[in-house]
Amino acid sequence: MLVNKGTISAIFVNLLTIFNNAFAEAPSTWQSVAMLVPSTGKQVDYAWLSNFPRMKKWIGEKAVKSLAASKYSITNDDWEATVEVDRNDIDDDNLGIYKPQAEMAGHSAKQLPDEIVFEVINKGFTSLCYDGQYFFDTDHPVAGQSVSNRGTKRLSTASLAAAEASYGAARIAMGQFTDDEGRPLNITPNVLLVPVALQDVANLLMTMDKFPDDSPNPYKGTAKVVVAPWLTSNTAWFLLDTTKPIKPFIYQERKKPVFVEQTDPQADDVFNRKKFKFGAEARAAGGYGFWQQAFGSDGTAA
Repeated sequence: MLVNKGTISAIFVNLLTIFNNAFAEAPSTWQSVAMLVPSTGKQVDYAWLSNFPRMKKWIGEKAVKSLAASKYSITNDDWEATVEVDRNDIDDDNLGIYKPQAEMAGHSAKQLPDEIVFEVINKGFTSLCYDGQYFFDTDHPVAGQSVSNRGTKRLSTASLAAAEASYGAARIAMGQFTDDEGRPLNITPNVLLVPVALQDVANLLMTMDKFPDDSPNPYKGTAKVVVAPWLTSNTAWFLLDTTKPIKPFIYQERKKPVFVEQTDPQADDVFNRKKFKFGAEARAAGGYGFWQQAFGSDGTAA
């Protein structure tokens, strides 16, 4: 094949089409647990999370909510996936080998938010959120009290008592969360997030009529099961409230994944190494929203 600008342009237009098709078809799960926050700069300040206003009876002057001295911010990271195209493969019309690479680049670009968001969840037991505590912790400060959204019980369907001690306890704890003024937050958990290793247990808990001890299952249908292969612990499970405008986790997007290419025949890489390039670039990051909308158990206790 004759290598010229027209040939190279046609080749990369085809690769772009393959990339876009793979991007459109790739599955994505992060929207089930996180909210999208557009970013217009290097980072976003989330001080507002520390004191969000709620409607209350207006008596006398308005009670103005001011932002606490929270230092919680999320800084965008750069992301890329790059493939080299050897000029000899263009000369020899051997371009079929790059089709799966273009498809994988598009697939990976679509799932970048999943990788970011679920890595944030993986680190939730050891990473700080807006109140200076670990996102999943036993001592979040609320009105001078310590409040826990962290457990250790294994997700279980062995008996009603085992289910009550794990899933049931998490639902009760979340339902009792209040704001700094003691008003109920009306947390309504609706997503049971689990790794692949717990998908059968989670699905059984949400669908079975009775436990092995013949006790009726009060938890049937109380949450949607979301299985995430990006979760790295085989025992940890999470109960989330995603019914509100704010979600428990944040996907912060500065630049959507885009197809990029280096096709100038006079570029240094082409002249010195006979290599063209294509791939994907993005700028994004993940973080934590309201801890009150999530309960995490490491599943280490029976």
